[in-house]
Amino acid sequence: MIPASFNYVRPATLDEAIAALASNEDLKILSGGHSLIPAMKLRLAQPKTVVDISRIADLNYIRDEGAHISIGAMATHHDIESSALLKERCPLLPEVAAVIGDVQVRNRGTLAGSIVHADPAADWPAAILALDAVMVIAGPGGRREVNAKQFFVEMMQTAVQPNEILADIRVPLTAKSVAYVKAAQKASGFAIAGVAVVVDKFAKTVRIGVTGVSAKPFRATAAERYLKGRDLDADAIAKAAARVAKDVEALGDIHASAEFRLHLACVNTRRALGQAAPG
Repeated sequence: MIPASFNYVRPATLDEAIAALASNEDLKILSGGHSLIPAMKLRLAQPKTVVDISRIADLNYIRDEGAHISIGAMATHHDIESSALLKERCPLLPEVAAVIGDVQVRNRGTLAGSIVHADPAADWPAAILALDAVMVIAGPGGRREVNAKQFFVEMMQTAVQPNEILADIRVPLTAKSVAYVKAAQKASGFAIAGVAVVVDKFAKTVRIGVTGVSAKPFRATAAERYLKGRDLDADAIAKAAARVAKDVEALGDIHASAEFRLHLACVNTRRALGQAAPG
């Protein structure tokens, strides 16, 4: 449980961090460390250089930007869980944060670090997809924006390039018609099947993000299309839930078979829609 030798760089600013990425090869970024450090101890990851961005104060914020809320790369799960702003104006994020890992994980782990790591069983991707969030990625050429649907590429792979940093996550303002429901691994709390929903009762639209089921998180577009323009009554919810995993290639492992994951995705979609449906 001892990592291989590595060089350690601790930049004080985002510009310094980007410069460090450009001048080093075979590196990893350290933010909260709850994904990277265990992998390094097991020598599943053996970077030559670790760039620690945890002391960059300018990346630690949750702020109201009017049309959206911006969340900096160093905002922890606990920061999000306890944010009065998010509870009022984007309540899905505090709801998801409250069921991640345990207190120690929530105190150190970060939203940005989790979604860049892109573990297929992580909770955050479902919410990021359901919110249709925008990721602001910083690199040597400046900043670029990537929508959530284009951000997750494959298992543990995102649109962030080796010389870039996810600096900011922009989430929309939503009503309280949201929910996150998951079946969790008992030891770790990771999602076997997690479903996040955001309901717009005025436009009669629903966005559904699913994690834990396949190699990468996904939007349940078939279910969303079925619900467009419909009232969320019991019949519509049941028929939409049956469509949530259409054409999805599910994972099977020691925690759940592929068939059971697909079943849980349908069950949890029905429960999440029932919780989020406007009264």
